[in-house]
Amino acid sequence: MTQEERLIQIKKLLKEKHQLSTRKLAEHFQISFDTARRDVIHLTSTGQAIRIHGGLMEIDQNSVPDFLARNQIQSPIKLKMAKMAKRFVHPGQCDFIGSSTILKQLCPLLNGMDLQVVTNNSIDNALSMLTSEIPSVRLLGGLINKSQRYIYSEAALETIRKIHFNTAFIGASKIRADGVYAPRMEDAEIVRTAIARANQVVLVAEKFKFTNISSSPYMSTLLNKVDVLITDTSLTEEQRSLFDSKTQIIPILKE
Repeated sequence: MTQEERLIQIKKLLKEKHQLSTRKLAEHFQISFDTARRDVIHLTSTGQAIRIHGGLMEIDQNSVPDFLARNQIQSPIKLKMAKMAKRFVHPGQCDFIGSSTILKQLCPLLNGMDLQVVTNNSIDNALSMLTSEIPSVRLLGGLINKSQRYIYSEAALETIRKIHFNTAFIGASKIRADGVYAPRMEDAEIVRTAIARANQVVLVAEKFKFTNISSSPYMSTLLNKVDVLITDTSLTEEQRSLFDSKTQIIPILKE
């Protein structure tokens, strides 16, 4: 059994038992304790489970955990993905940065860079870019979604329609065969509008976003609109085939 197959089985066990010890996982799959521990670290560091003493605990994947809950997961993997995304940011650009715990880690990396940033996640993205005079930051006004921490309004959409972006950086709650999905219609609409005004689209999303069962019914973009996908581990051939052949797919972890 490959690690990917084992991780799927572990998540099924978590759904039944709600929490599991590392030692029980080693016994159940007849693997070493160190291998089981690596599985636990992978699931918890990518936000698929909660780390507890001696093992892991279930996150309710039938709903999308709110931004604050997801943000509590200190993930070196997400930071590596954010650093990779920074490679697509260049001085003189005007970029859109959407709502995502990975993109939140990108924002402080941009301090001191001479560019313009537009965001609908002012609560977190903008605050993390206040430690230096540049980049300049434009906040989109409107109603604040407190749980997912983004801002939406018709005026925000009108503002986006008047801006030309070099790159739109977006996250994903779920990736289906036909597109990238979000849990809220308003957030999907903001992202969709920004993508229509961008030269390039960079999607940051962990591999488990292809297989999770979260209720994210609103499409933010078609997969053929994605120019770059930054993910944690290599995709399967089936997953890669969902994207355009020109899409650059970058896993940041070695097999």
